[in-house]
Amino acid sequence: MSDKVSRRQFAALAGLSAAAIANPLDGADAKPAAAATRDSGFPAGFLWGTATSSYQVEGAVNEGGRGVSIWDKFVRIPGKIEDGSTGDRANEHYHRYKEDIALIKELGCKAYRFSIAWPRVFPDGDGKPNAGGLDFYNRLIDELLRNGIEPWATLYHWDLPQSLQDRFGGWRSTETCKIFGDYAAYVAEHLTDRVKNVFTLNESGRFVQFGYGLGIDAPGVTLPQREVNQVRHNSALAHGLAVQAVRAHGRRGTRVGPAENIDVCVPAIDTPEHVQAAEIALREMNAGYLNVIMEGRYTDAFLKYAGADAPKYTEAELKIISSPVDFLGLNVYAPQNYVVPSDEGAGFMPLPIPKSFPHMSSDWLRIAPETIYWVPKLAAKIWKTDAIYITENGTSGDDVVTPDGKIYDTDRIMYLRNYLAQLQRATAEGVPVRGYFLWSLMDNFEWVFGLSKRFGLYHVNFDTQVRTAKLSASFYRNVIAKNAAGV
Repeated sequence: MSDKVSRRQFAALAGLSAAAIANPLDGADAKPAAAATRDSGFPAGFLWGTATSSYQVEGAVNEGGRGVSIWDKFVRIPGKIEDGSTGDRANEHYHRYKEDIALIKELGCKAYRFSIAWPRVFPDGDGKPNAGGLDFYNRLIDELLRNGIEPWATLYHWDLPQSLQDRFGGWRSTETCKIFGDYAAYVAEHLTDRVKNVFTLNESGRFVQFGYGLGIDAPGVTLPQREVNQVRHNSALAHGLAVQAVRAHGRRGTRVGPAENIDVCVPAIDTPEHVQAAEIALREMNAGYLNVIMEGRYTDAFLKYAGADAPKYTEAELKIISSPVDFLGLNVYAPQNYVVPSDEGAGFMPLPIPKSFPHMSSDWLRIAPETIYWVPKLAAKIWKTDAIYITENGTSGDDVVTPDGKIYDTDRIMYLRNYLAQLQRATAEGVPVRGYFLWSLMDNFEWVFGLSKRFGLYHVNFDTQVRTAKLSASFYRNVIAKNAAGV
């Protein structure tokens, strides 16, 4: 996951003006072009928000009775974090949350997606709850509501209590799943008088594969594929148990659903054949988690491909996993696969990504605005959902503080402008995207990259903890005010 390759430099190309005049195919009797039109914007009531996660921003890892998480241990393994930093201090959001909520209000956001640190509420994962930990989230939620900002809580954003990893192997055991259900019930019982929207697990696809397969993320385990598939199944089971717990213990009207970094499949060409191939691919490439949640079964193609490595499960578990959800949260950044139709296999073929494909300051973050159009469009059709939220979208940037103290992050503005234009295209066509959470509110601890990758609308000086608005904050504020992408 090291990202040491610098961004490729491209020569500026001069655009041709007056293209219609220069076009030799335009005859004297050619009909004048129709006047350009623009969609009026996003639907009325579209929810604009921003997002963070507990370990990435809170800091205060030894305060308020918080227990140890797998990331607290993992960051101390030499060589695991690119710049050697930790989340011990991070953004000091635990102490500076009022200041940070003022930044959210300044943007005009009406929602804030945050995550609850499981070891802050249950230091050992289970057993006696920590009243001091829950009290922090009570203060945070109350401050959000005082500022007219709706709290959207995520139950799990990767900071598993280390005690559960030590006792049960973490997500390798269904014991952890059951304990997660109990934790979800406790949170729902105590917070859903004010928190009306709850996400279960964030990015199972990431923390399972990177944490238990490749060993790149916490807990840093490298298991054979059979066990990785079982861990993924267990995470789906944990999701289902959490959904049931929120239903049973949450206040009336509480909504619940997953937030997943969907394995993105985009049609290489916008033709019916390619679109159909992308639809098949999106379902099959997400068969191990999202599809089993939404359909209650593993696809035949997935089970055939996994073979002897397929997860072991019961019909009772599948019923729990497929407990009905109220919405589908999708984290969308870049395409993993462009696909074309194929007469072999399941009916699609992924294409290799060319080395010359443009990307942002993170090599993995390919620039493909059409991604955020196709993903919710295809997902809504495949899984017949009428409520989709883009729970993460954004980009890292080579943010430089200029002598005047400003950060002119036009690269981030370029990315957001183009992605939001494609999202607006989707909603104009009736795709049921109800809201968008920009990642991230501010620069923070970016997992294995430490503090070296900056995704925020606000620049953070990690020595002084001073927050400074980037130019992209003004751009996003304008988008929210107009309820339109501004293209």
